[in-house]
Amino acid sequence: MRAYLASSIGVACTAALALPLAVYPGPAHARAERTAASSGSTQSLPLLPLVADGLDRGVVTPGGDAPAPAPADRGVAASRVRPFSLVGVVWDQPSADLRGRVQVRTRAVGGDWSPWRELLPYGDEGPDPDSPELRGVRAHGGTAPLWVGDSDGVQARVRPEGVTVTGGGAGAGADAAGGADAGRGAGADAGGGAGVGAGGGAAAGASADGGPGAGARSAALPSGLRLELIDPGEAPAPPPPDRAVLRALPAHPAPTAGGAAPGARPSAGPSWGPSRWSAKPSLRPSRPSVKPSWPSRWSAKPSPRPSGSSAKPLPYPSTPSTHSTRPTPPPGAITPPPSALAEEATKANAARYSAPRPSIVTRAGWGADEKIRETGHVYSKTVKVAFIHHTVTGNKYSCSQAPSVLRSIYRYHVKSLGWRDYGYNFTIDKCGKIYEGRSGGVTKAVRGAHTLGFNTNSMGVAVLGTFSAKKPPAKAVKAIAKLTAWKLGLFKRNPRGTTHLVSGGGNKYKKGANVKLHVIAGHRDGFATECPGKDLYKKLGSVRKTAARLQGR
Repeated sequence: MRAYLASSIGVACTAALALPLAVYPGPAHARAERTAASSGSTQSLPLLPLVADGLDRGVVTPGGDAPAPAPADRGVAASRVRPFSLVGVVWDQPSADLRGRVQVRTRAVGGDWSPWRELLPYGDEGPDPDSPELRGVRAHGGTAPLWVGDSDGVQARVRPEGVTVTGGGAGAGADAAGGADAGRGAGADAGGGAGVGAGGGAAAGASADGGPGAGARSAALPSGLRLELIDPGEAPAPPPPDRAVLRALPAHPAPTAGGAAPGARPSAGPSWGPSRWSAKPSLRPSRPSVKPSWPSRWSAKPSPRPSGSSAKPLPYPSTPSTHSTRPTPPPGAITPPPSALAEEATKANAARYSAPRPSIVTRAGWGADEKIRETGHVYSKTVKVAFIHHTVTGNKYSCSQAPSVLRSIYRYHVKSLGWRDYGYNFTIDKCGKIYEGRSGGVTKAVRGAHTLGFNTNSMGVAVLGTFSAKKPPAKAVKAIAKLTAWKLGLFKRNPRGTTHLVSGGGNKYKKGANVKLHVIAGHRDGFATECPGKDLYKKLGSVRKTAARLQGR
């Protein structure tokens, strides 16, 4: 997501923001989708045209009457709703752009109202443009979700681009309308710069007065705008640590070179099993009277040296035998071509560069409700690139709350945006704990919905938080290196290398473009976005170096 998000507002009551909102006096007015309490729920509130007397005055900081809203503004005020912990705004068509500015504020359960905060569209994270996941009837457009903690009241408003109001201040570097990127940087706020009181002037670089007729050329907002309130549900009983990790292993692990289990290093000695070049490997059990097994995997001629006490050691394990004659090749033995030998050598060399598997909390471990996602899975042929993201859901969560944040994002992705499953392949919290994301097997090339235009043959790793103006925790950065070293090692990728992916279409590369990328890349490398935030993006060089070292390179 773009790193412009999640700027808090120091002053909650300026003339630019204290606009009347459509009121929902209680939860009975909210259209809600609800399952069992342990599975969470979604409340959906339509964003309606604002009216001059529609604001719930009980939740507005005193400071004078607010001006009438612009005709195109939409919003909602719900002071009594069922508890929720994550908010987002969605609309009907996923291809429609939200040419406007969204602000929300929430009331903590038993506490006070938060400052106004801003939400941005999810235009750069999601399924590829031609994906059935995005073109399906269930798919919707939406903003990035924001984690707000346990809350039971909310206000939201959307102002189209091109609308300004008189008498109100704007965030630093932005007018009150909030253009395409205005006010999205860290420190920008929706209703006036820090220290500007009610009715105060504009911050530096902002337009304080739109003048007569302002808003006449406002952009149209997409249809079906609604506010989504997500309850993550109750946390399940955690499985034992070993089960939480081992349950992520598929029944049949993805093979590596030579058929070894993922992450296993090949033996330095020769293989004594049936040759891959043998037409009919022998199934007869070994007996003392049987001729010794063929000594070499490739040689068509055995050693002419007979077995005896005075003979030098054989290059293969000796087998008790009553025969002193020279062994004969097994039936159907084939001498492989030189190209096959070179291929095997290349694979064996690549298999050397593997890293140990880190601990991964499975979907069951963080409480994913498997009943809400689509059945089945979609896979790519391989994993060539690991794209690094930040979730821009904010940093105000504790590590013990991370499973709740994941359950909320998962429900928002599936129930609100209409995706088939959780978007990212893996997620990492601020304490460095790694979580399985989209289902399908952590060792496999599961196709996610994380980097618009580049979801094929890649994986998405998201760090919970917003890192546009805050440094990522060292534990999280180290976890990225451990995870990418292991997973990329399964597919013989050098973390310090580069590769090519074909674009599925986006705002930086047109569809069909063959794009050169780092094997460990930031989201911004494939899309014109601020993700994964400038402070996390700066760490990717050290991540590549550490991941390569963990692979033994």
